[in-house]
Amino acid sequence: MNYPQNPQMLKAFALKPMLFILATSFANHALAQEPNTAIDLPSVPVTGNPLGVGSDEMVIPVSVLNGRELSLKRESTLGDTINGIPGVSATHFGPNASRPVIRGLDAERVRIMQNGIGVLDASSLSFDHAVTIDPLIIEQIDVVRGPAALLYGGSAVGGVVNAIDHRIPTEKVEGIIGRAEARVGGADSQNNLAGVVDVGNGKIAIHGDAYTRKTSDLDIKGYAVSSRKSRADGTLRENRGKLVNSSADAEGGAIGASLTFDNGYLGTSYSGFRSNYGTVAEPTVRADMKSDRWDVASEFKALGSIVNRVKVRMAYTDYRHQELDNSIVGTTFKNRGVEGSLEAGHAKIGTLEGVLGFQFQNTNFEALGDEAFVPGVNTQSKALYLYEELPLNLFDEQKLKLSFGGRVEHTAVDSSNNAKFGAGQNNSFNPNSYALGGVYTLNPNWSLATNLSHNERAPSYFELYANGAHLATGQYEVGNTSFDKERSNGLDAQIRWKDGNHSFSIGAYYTRFSRFLGLLDSGNTRGIDGELNPIDADNNGIADGSGENILPEAQFSAFAATFKGIEMEGKFNLSENLNLKLRGDYVHATNRDNHDALPRITPLRLGAGLHYQKNSLGARIDVLHAFNQSRTAPGELATDGYTDVSALVSYKLPTKVNLELFAKANNLLNQEIREHASFLKDISPAGERSVLLGLRAEF
Repeated sequence: MNYPQNPQMLKAFALKPMLFILATSFANHALAQEPNTAIDLPSVPVTGNPLGVGSDEMVIPVSVLNGRELSLKRESTLGDTINGIPGVSATHFGPNASRPVIRGLDAERVRIMQNGIGVLDASSLSFDHAVTIDPLIIEQIDVVRGPAALLYGGSAVGGVVNAIDHRIPTEKVEGIIGRAEARVGGADSQNNLAGVVDVGNGKIAIHGDAYTRKTSDLDIKGYAVSSRKSRADGTLRENRGKLVNSSADAEGGAIGASLTFDNGYLGTSYSGFRSNYGTVAEPTVRADMKSDRWDVASEFKALGSIVNRVKVRMAYTDYRHQELDNSIVGTTFKNRGVEGSLEAGHAKIGTLEGVLGFQFQNTNFEALGDEAFVPGVNTQSKALYLYEELPLNLFDEQKLKLSFGGRVEHTAVDSSNNAKFGAGQNNSFNPNSYALGGVYTLNPNWSLATNLSHNERAPSYFELYANGAHLATGQYEVGNTSFDKERSNGLDAQIRWKDGNHSFSIGAYYTRFSRFLGLLDSGNTRGIDGELNPIDADNNGIADGSGENILPEAQFSAFAATFKGIEMEGKFNLSENLNLKLRGDYVHATNRDNHDALPRITPLRLGAGLHYQKNSLGARIDVLHAFNQSRTAPGELATDGYTDVSALVSYKLPTKVNLELFAKANNLLNQEIREHASFLKDISPAGERSVLLGLRAEF
């Protein structure tokens, strides 16, 4: 890849070989000095509750992936890594760009964060834009399922995915700790290598990480184009066995440092992300992405009798995405901005405990080139929020913990003057959100949790100002500058049971949007130059959207909608070394104005797995069955169900350092797997049956 010869960028990426050398030398040091000094990260979520409680005490469901479990579940994208968690699917725009979908909601309704600060990329604008987080260097992923607008704003009405990488050390480090991982194989013939190291003397902690990822075009079962699509519109079924233009080449790294104290830390970090990948939807177009990010973070606890904790986080991001057609730069997307938060916790007032927070964001987005379909936009937001918890002792072992709070926000979304889009426009909104919830402990085994929330979201820049051909999704998208705030009310409830190593939970939710902002087919067509219902020269009549330069028109519209569903997961210890895991989810989403189904809603899924671990040997087999999705939106094709069977075998080598070999087999039944949540489901299936080999070390 050819990147600008920026001295700062060159300096940052020159650190990567040094980091791998350091990781190797540290591993040798650990082998000689201290056996089995593996990193042991606690399975405690840091997202969804600012008071730092365990997931069992959360009002809304939170899933945590970290440590060895995360290492074994890593995929090429953040979305595919957490796909399969109850309630979570992925947009799967080919193997290189995949955003999480939570409870049928995606884009601007799922907040993606890195260490508690939003990721300022353009992945919500277009699903062919990759998220600027590589799972290779993530240490923990928190997934909040359900409305979290109270703490994180309207873009969290569907949920939150927070990738935690510890690039700013938050705890004292004595000596050297780290990990390294290498992977080869898989359906995309990947060659991946990553290293993470932390060095400290108890007062100063320094972090370094680096990774490289290279993949080939994905091997697939059968043809890229589905038989349904071929029958529906006559698309030829070509390229059997290969997903053309799906290869990728990525690299990145970071360096950070903190001053650590008995009651807190103060630190900063720089991180760089580079990726060049095929977009799949267009066989000659590749995306060349870069993101540079600078973070500052600090937290101090046990401060006094009034304010007992203060936490500050801020990040500046410089993001660029270029689309290369036969190596020629076409459209360039840029996003530069700063986001931060200040949070203060007050001392207990009786049993009442809580925080007051302030959040801000200022971003400048630009789209340059012939295929730009959104003008330049400045978005600014400021918000105050309050979150409180009140534990109450009832009878005997019965306890109730109430949680409540509110958020007030002001958001301005202003477009710039542009020859293509006309005079700039100013729009401002005042979203307000509030929630009331509780966890009721019946006895040491059983508890009930429920949450009632009102959520408001300011329209995004593309929902307001889009007006152009969006070739990645094959539509001409039209925004609406008259939009008001999106509004919804939600109810979430779970029953939870835990007994030793056994646990089970089942929950249901209902979210009712009085105003939902969605992209709907208008029934019209547009030429890529914007002409409405042009004549198609191929058939000498009104275009049907199948012409090469003619696209169906999709308008952002406001309508009433409901999302409801059920989620289940359980873990049962069958013997000392064998666990059974169960999971399942279902989403039902409807446009209440016309009673149509909403598009790209994942069907009913049920899964089970057996996980065995004894001494150094581990083995697991997991089965996930997705049913047919025949409840589709107008113009949307149905999707066949599939059964995805994966297996893994691991072995910890008899060395002083924690060294583990593993082999992972995917799609053992060699099924044609197409994700209904994907825009590209009918031209981009998942990979065929494959085996991946890996080696991971912790020291």
